Amino acid sequence: MGEAPTLTQQQVADAAGVPVELANELWRLLGFPRADEGEAAFTHADVEALRRTATLVGSGILSPDRQAALVRTWGRSFARLAEWQTALLAELAAERPGDTVAELATLASGVVPDLEALQSYVWRRHAASAATRLLTTADSGTLTLSVCFVDIVGYTSRSRSLSEEELVSWVEEFEDSCTLLVVDHGGRVIKTLGDAVLFVCDDPVGAAEVALTATERGADPDDPFPSVRAGLAHGTVVARLGDVFGPTVNIASRLTTVARPGTVVVDEGAAEALTGGYSLAKLRRTSVKGYSRLQPYALRRVR
Repeated sequence: MGEAPTLTQQQVADAAGVPVELANELWRLLGFPRADEGEAAFTHADVEALRRTATLVGSGILSPDRQAALVRTWGRSFARLAEWQTALLAELAAERPGDTVAELATLASGVVPDLEALQSYVWRRHAASAATRLLTTADSGTLTLSVCFVDIVGYTSRSRSLSEEELVSWVEEFEDSCTLLVVDHGGRVIKTLGDAVLFVCDDPVGAAEVALTATERGADPDDPFPSVRAGLAHGTVVARLGDVFGPTVNIASRLTTVARPGTVVVDEGAAEALTGGYSLAKLRRTSVKGYSRLQPYALRRVR
C-alpha cells in the first residue's frame, strides 16, 4: 500500500469528505476485512480511493443503483486475481533459500509495479473492445448472441483420483485450451466454472466450431483435452457487468445436461441460424428445469 497503516476508518472518511457509513459500505462490498472502529488499518491510499469514488458518484457515473453492483464486481474480480498472484509469488519464495517471508516481500516489491501496469493495459484493451461492441449494438443491454457451455464429462470421479496439484493443473489446462479455442473463433469467455466454460460468440458458426472442435479433441485418445459435451443456444441475452443472463443462457445450460458425452446439442434458434456445413438431427423433446418440451438438435459437421 506504499506505507504502514496509520488511519482509522473515521479519519479516512473525514479526509476524503465521505460519510463513514458510505465508506464502510464500499469496503464491505469490495470484500475487505472489517476493521474495528478505532483500529489504524488504513493508509492515504484509502483516502485517495474514497475521493475518487466520491468524484464518480458526483459526476453520475456511479449512481446509487449501479454503485453496489459495480463495486461488488470489482471486489470479486480483483480478490480472485490477488489470491492467485499471491499464491504464485509465495510458491516462488518458498523455493528460494532464506526466509520465505523476506523473499516474498522482495519478489512483491519487484513485480507489483509491472503487474499494475499490465493490469491497466489489459483493462484498457478490453474496454476498447467492449466499447466497439457497444457502439455497434442498438440496445446497449440486450444482444443477440450464441451462448455455449462446454462441460467436462466425469469431472467428479476424475477429480477424486487426482492430487490437489494435479487437479489444479488439469483444470487450468482445460480452461486455457478452451480460452484459446474461443478467442480463435471470435468469441469471448464469460466465466469458467471449474468443470465448465461459458462463452459467447456474435456468430453462431464460430460458437458451433468451438463446441465441435472441443468435443472432437475430447474424443481423441492422443489429446490430453478431457472428454466434454456442449449445449449451444442462439438468441437474445441481457449483458450486465461482464456476464450474460436470460432464457438463451438458461437453455444453453439445460442443453448441456441433455447432451451425451462427446456431443453438441443446440436449440431451435441455433438450428435455424446454422446453415451449410452442418447436419442437424432432431432429438426427442425433453422437459428440463424451467422449460417443458424443449426441442433439442444434435449438431454434427457434414463430412
